[in-house]
Amino acid sequence: MTTEIRCLTAANPSPLTGAGTNTYLIGSTDIALIDPGPDLPGHLAAILECLGPRQRISHIVVTHAHSDHSALAPCLAALTGAPVWAYGGALDGRSAGMAALATHLPEGGEGLDLSFRPSHLLAEGDCLTSPEWELAVLHTPGHLGSHICLSLGDTLISGDHVMGWSTTIVSPPDGDMANYMTSLRRLLGGGWQRFLPGHGPAIADPEARVRDLLAHRLAREAAILEHLRTGPARIDEITARVYHGLAPNLLPAARRNVLAHLIDLASRNEVTARPALHPDAQFMRN
Repeated sequence: MTTEIRCLTAANPSPLTGAGTNTYLIGSTDIALIDPGPDLPGHLAAILECLGPRQRISHIVVTHAHSDHSALAPCLAALTGAPVWAYGGALDGRSAGMAALATHLPEGGEGLDLSFRPSHLLAEGDCLTSPEWELAVLHTPGHLGSHICLSLGDTLISGDHVMGWSTTIVSPPDGDMANYMTSLRRLLGGGWQRFLPGHGPAIADPEARVRDLLAHRLAREAAILEHLRTGPARIDEITARVYHGLAPNLLPAARRNVLAHLIDLASRNEVTARPALHPDAQFMRN
């Protein structure tokens, strides 16, 4: 039996969300709702209007606690009585390195939903089930320490970890480039036929997309190291070189990605930051 999957896209378009945030409704009787989305009355109404007379939302699952994915969860839970499931809150799942850096790094600036509190916690390997569907949890930190993907047969609901329309921002201390790359690699060979991302259309060749994203990040890393061969540089200068021609409204996100790469490179002793790891530091190649 094929599980029914419906997608509603919230009306929150932006350079970082594309057409908007995707909310997925899984099943035809007891429905798992994945990523309620932003706290918009119109999106709440659209979700409720999708429910037929014999349908109910039995589970609310949040892939990660960014406001464009999680903010509507409390209201929807109150209206439906459905429990809210997630790996944790916005700061959970951080690597030890990022937790240490968080004491002096500015916030990642990517819309953390610090008020988000799930009623039930999920961990790697957990399964949520109904007579119609089974969702297996994969903990995929990188974009956020508490990010999860959900496997439904040959379909993976990939949140913001893998998208087709854009690459994923990794913004320290919320995001961790080393974890992001590890989480990408673990999706290789998973046998999924499609990914359903948090933004943008379905990904029909997920294996190829994951390989493209890995290659893209490795190319960015190589470009950063190549630029540092000419001498010490700061993030703005590196970003202008590595992201040459990027639209100005995307440069803040690009700078965060560069910082994520530099932190990863510093952890591997390939670069040094003076006087310390910080967006304002001067970076040099070892």
